[in-house]
Amino acid sequence: MKAVSFRHKHLQLDQNKLDRARRILGANTETEALDRALDIVVSEAEVDRALKKVRGKGRIRKVFR
Repeated sequence: MKAVSFRHKHLQLDQNKLDRARRILGANTETEALDRALDIVVSEAEVDRALKKVRGKGRIRKVFR
């Protein structure tokens, strides 16, 4: 497992967008909102990579009616 490294970053961000993301993600702070948003982006990329790997190698069938 990689060691976590933190760095201070100075960013110019859209405050309205950041406030909205914080509310949507249920984060208490702006830093927490950004961290959660980055987690989502990284996990979505992993899911996309896995789906591309299996593209066309199976079938989708209905399991619920």
